Amino acid sequence: MDLILSLIDFIVHIDEHLRVIITDYGTWTYLILFLIIFAETGFVVTPFLPGDSLIFAAATFTGANGVLNPWLLFFLLAGAAILGDSVNYAIGHYIGPRVFSEDVRFLKREYLERTHEFYEKHGGKTIILARFIPIIRTFAPFVAGVGAMTYSKFIVYNVVGGAMWVGLFTFLGHFFGSIPAVEDNFSLVIFAIIFISVLPGIVEFLRSRAKARQAKGT
Repeated sequence: MDLILSLIDFIVHIDEHLRVIITDYGTWTYLILFLIIFAETGFVVTPFLPGDSLIFAAATFTGANGVLNPWLLFFLLAGAAILGDSVNYAIGHYIGPRVFSEDVRFLKREYLERTHEFYEKHGGKTIILARFIPIIRTFAPFVAGVGAMTYSKFIVYNVVGGAMWVGLFTFLGHFFGSIPAVEDNFSLVIFAIIFISVLPGIVEFLRSRAKARQAKGT
């Protein structure tokens, strides 16, 4: 419980915590940010780490105060996101065939084959769009690996999606983070970013529920 509360406090007051990190660690801040983004995208057990909000908040320190360099931040965090997804894919690709080698309850070979077919058909769009949805972006590359999505196809969309995701929040934070209205209401801005990020998932969930009800009614 203490860990959860500490994580919530870090996210809500992420600008204040980042200011302390920058003051205490200076240039090493880049490495800390790199490792957080890498872990958030690279391991299915750490989807709770901040992503969108962390990139945006870090980018606010590249504006008027110029503590961090926006281009260095962009390339480092884009690299972390791309490398993270690649590692996640590799883990899924390694584990998948072993987990699905025999049909067991909930883990049938048929599911793996269906996953592979889905990612071959829709995988590119999924990998890119998943970047902008918390939790989903952590599981998407893992599932792509489990489903044996062709790696040459995966890496292209991985690079494009990673650059788009990090670029969007880096330059939003860079250009708008120093606006007084944003600085004075930073926690609300972070909540807005989180809400907008999870909104597509909520809409899709409600849509699936509605379709399920309609199917039962027919």
